[in-house]
Amino acid sequence: MVAGTDHPGPASVGLSQTIREAIIAHARAEDPNEACGLIIGDRPAGAGGRALRFEATANEAASPYRYEIPPAELYRLSVAVDDADQSFWGIVHSHTHTPAVPSATDIGLAFYPDALYVLVSLAEDERDPATGAPGIRAWRIVGGSIHEVPVEKVATKDAPGDSASRGRSARR
Repeated sequence: MVAGTDHPGPASVGLSQTIREAIIAHARAEDPNEACGLIIGDRPAGAGGRALRFEATANEAASPYRYEIPPAELYRLSVAVDDADQSFWGIVHSHTHTPAVPSATDIGLAFYPDALYVLVSLAEDERDPATGAPGIRAWRIVGGSIHEVPVEKVATKDAPGDSASRGRSARR
């Protein structure tokens, strides 16, 4: 735990290689700006849901320091996810030169307490020592306090229900 009180929710979560690769590819495509997107699940991560797929979105802020999913895109995805009886499992964005830890701005703009905030860092010193891949970390943000939720790698390339990113690279 980083700050605040304990949060109910998962002790750890798993992300398939397919979802991890889609998140990292989107972050690299959007560099030097922050990338963003959503992980769709069968239920929210905070309720023990399972991650199904990653949806890359545009970053309306087009900034290396901030992300903003366009409201129309967020609405479209909200309707599609609701119609499919699914949930926002995680809110994803990248940090281009800093660790995969929520900033004060990230914490202040965390409006989905049942979802995890999944951050990927493109910073060299944040790479996985075994693979060299950018670091991915997940955080539960509730009422301004944060709690890290360890992310485990799912061994299979395509976990049941998992699909490649259905979004598109949002490079402008």
